[in-house]
Amino acid sequence: MQEETLKYLKTVTLLCVEDNKTTQMIYLSILEDLVGNIIFANNGVDGYSKYIDNTIDIIITDYEMPKLNGLELSKKIRILNKDIPIILASGIDSTDNIIDALRIGINNFIKKPTTADDLLSALEGSTKILLANNFLNTQKEKNSYNSYQEDLGFKKELNILRNDFYYQMMDSQNTSLVDFLYQPLDVMSGDAYTARRIDEHSTFYLMVDGMGKGLSASLTAMIITSFANHIIDSMIKHDHFDFALLINVTMKYIQPILLDEEALAIDYIEINNEDNMLYYAKFAMPVLLMETSDKEIIRVKSNNPPLCKWQDTFNIDSYDISDISKFLIYSDGIVENETKFDNRPYSDFIEEDFLHSFTREDLKKSFFDKATNQEDDLTLIYIHRFASRSIHIATKIFDSTLKQVDIADEWYESIWSKITNDTTEAYKAGVVFTELYMNAYEHGNLALDSATKHMLLEKDEYIDGLLQREADCDKKITVKVDRVEHNSLNYIITQITDEGEGFDTQILSEIFRNSATFNGRGVFVSRKNSLGIYYNSKGTTVLYLNKVEKI
Repeated sequence: MQEETLKYLKTVTLLCVEDNKTTQMIYLSILEDLVGNIIFANNGVDGYSKYIDNTIDIIITDYEMPKLNGLELSKKIRILNKDIPIILASGIDSTDNIIDALRIGINNFIKKPTTADDLLSALEGSTKILLANNFLNTQKEKNSYNSYQEDLGFKKELNILRNDFYYQMMDSQNTSLVDFLYQPLDVMSGDAYTARRIDEHSTFYLMVDGMGKGLSASLTAMIITSFANHIIDSMIKHDHFDFALLINVTMKYIQPILLDEEALAIDYIEINNEDNMLYYAKFAMPVLLMETSDKEIIRVKSNNPPLCKWQDTFNIDSYDISDISKFLIYSDGIVENETKFDNRPYSDFIEEDFLHSFTREDLKKSFFDKATNQEDDLTLIYIHRFASRSIHIATKIFDSTLKQVDIADEWYESIWSKITNDTTEAYKAGVVFTELYMNAYEHGNLALDSATKHMLLEKDEYIDGLLQREADCDKKITVKVDRVEHNSLNYIITQITDEGEGFDTQILSEIFRNSATFNGRGVFVSRKNSLGIYYNSKGTTVLYLNKVEKI
């Protein structure tokens, strides 16, 4: 395919209507690295429903299906959309069927059993139809030089911010999910943060709020954050993290750079999950919020004045967090923002919203539901230690075989049928399960790298290649499902663990920053259909969340 076609496919949502699970898996294996999003439907009725409920760009449909065949489905869709490309897959060579398909407006045909070449050729033709329609209806605007420079500046900021927990969980004594919101008001932000994994049990968080606005505040925030990360890297390398020394060194470094009238608000926070202790030095930052297992809010106030050019000393205090389930670290841009309620600041609402939120997304929604407009940089770190509150539902161990892939899908579907009557949420959870389980099977236990996979697909030897690797693989995949009750909802926690070598999960930060050029799609689909995906530090366990109403 041409480069432009491949790039455009990354933005496409493809609906595959196919009643055979093995064929679905073959489609997924061939297309997962090419297409932005794939939605599967199990028959014509299901396909029409998913077409109605989603924004679909291209359709591949089987001809022979129960309830509604491929031609009947295409007729119904053509009533609503005359232009969407439709590919018909059939094992029947009947001339009458081909004529009927052409009358309906089928754009491409593929013969079953399907080969990778035939499928990709039909998909390429359909994509070119989309590109042609796009060219006629829209024109891309060229970025100005200033816009280009602003983009470079913001990318530099993102490189300075360090986040060791990008789609990672903290898998220590008590599993913690660490989530972030970083939404500057302008390109050059006065806020900065860093989140670092010090060792197996300890984490460190820095949040900086440059007092004032504009370039000066942004430079100060970025300089101290960058230097702090340099010092932390050195400490980790020599296996000697010293909380007090880090504060002292970064203070001495930034003070000569500060203007006489300039001040900084900073949070230095260390959490040790083994000793269940929190250590903090807060310099004029908003209160740190913590929630106990009894749903009581603890407010940890600043123990230092704003950091200025002339400051010589600082205080460090500690707090026993044995009974703490959630933490919220944030800058004042959130709490000082006016709301729709008589222009009251969000500080009047944040504690109650934090108490009732289970995830960062819940809190983010509560903020934007109340805020009039964003008035300042928004930065927060949301940490949830939920393992002690979870209720076990089921655990099952599977062999690393294609046959077990289908069995695992059926088992997981049966688990969800007992959890909820919400078919939409159950479907979304199933989509994530299929994606991440296949990753554990294919890339984890079978150690099939992307280059080898592409080679097998090009030679039409993908299935044979998997079967050959299976024969020499005795590794298992363990699936664990738990739930946590929160208000009127059940949060379903699914963990999939393989026995492979793992991978460097920091690659996920590059994936999401450069999604247009990334070849994979599983993490995108998984993120879209869940409340979040989180890997362990080794990359051998992935956890994801879905929520449903209590039955």
